[in-house]
Amino acid sequence: MTRYGTQFGPDITFMGVGPCDWTDTATYGDADVVILGAPFDGGTSHRAGTRFGPQYIRQTDYNPHDGSRPSLAMRVDALRNLRVYDAGDVEMFSGDAERSVRDLQTAVHAVAATGAIPLVLGGDHTIAWPDAAGVAQHIGRGRVSMIHFDAHADTVDVEFGSLVGHGQPMRRLIESGAIRGDRFLQIGLRGYWPPPDTLDWMARQRMRSYEMTEIGERGLDACLTEAFGIAMDDCDGVFLSVDIDVCDPGHAPGTGTPEPGGLTARQLLDSVRRVAYELPVLGVDVVEVSPPYDHAEITSFLANRVVLEILTGIARRRKDARDGTAWDPRQPLLDGR
Repeated sequence: MTRYGTQFGPDITFMGVGPCDWTDTATYGDADVVILGAPFDGGTSHRAGTRFGPQYIRQTDYNPHDGSRPSLAMRVDALRNLRVYDAGDVEMFSGDAERSVRDLQTAVHAVAATGAIPLVLGGDHTIAWPDAAGVAQHIGRGRVSMIHFDAHADTVDVEFGSLVGHGQPMRRLIESGAIRGDRFLQIGLRGYWPPPDTLDWMARQRMRSYEMTEIGERGLDACLTEAFGIAMDDCDGVFLSVDIDVCDPGHAPGTGTPEPGGLTARQLLDSVRRVAYELPVLGVDVVEVSPPYDHAEITSFLANRVVLEILTGIARRRKDARDGTAWDPRQPLLDGR
């Protein structure tokens, strides 16, 4: 098939990077990262609209879409220092969840099998199941750990009579063997869901879930450091899944299931940058941006920057490994100029 483009709206690429067709590896054979859109909200339990997320994450920026984004913080230009392509949206029909997740896993696996990092723009969190499973299909079942930023655990068994939905992807990944329960790290949980029987199941899988009260008491950096150590024990790398509702609704109002009391935008950006800089990232998704519920594109701007911070962390990690340098976050901006 030819490049689908964006399923909703104009056919644009993320920040103007080059286009490719995920079904034709010749169009991205040299890629470090391939962006895929997953415009699916058929698994949503409350407010829909995340099918429009990929379009808005791609387009919401006040700078020119020129394929360049030099980072003031990390002194690299991820879109120039990495070879990043955008394959457009995987065609997904929200009325057929089983077909949609199957087709998405096929696309993610095709990208991962070339050695590129698949970076998927959601879409609701249903897509984490095929995303991480597609990477594990290439790397090896149980060889990929999960770092999961979210207000919700997404580990219930059945919702609305279905095994497929945005409250269930992490359970499906563990039950399938794609990701080990004892290498599943969740950051930012809070609120009043899931119920006790689901928490019991999570404990039996030996998951590690950092609820916001623990994060507040111990500090986010300490929790991340601990999580990183668990994630890299007997695994080859991590899949990073970011649900935008990990942030407080004041920082990310445009999402389907907002839960007060979350991370700030600054905390999330620093955290995902740290994951990408300190750990070998094998796959990424950024999900649950629902533009119809956004105000002044606050959530779309944040999600766009989450993607950029992840790419920038990957680019700086590779630069330092190649050049024998080390990034110092305390370095004044204009030093060495």
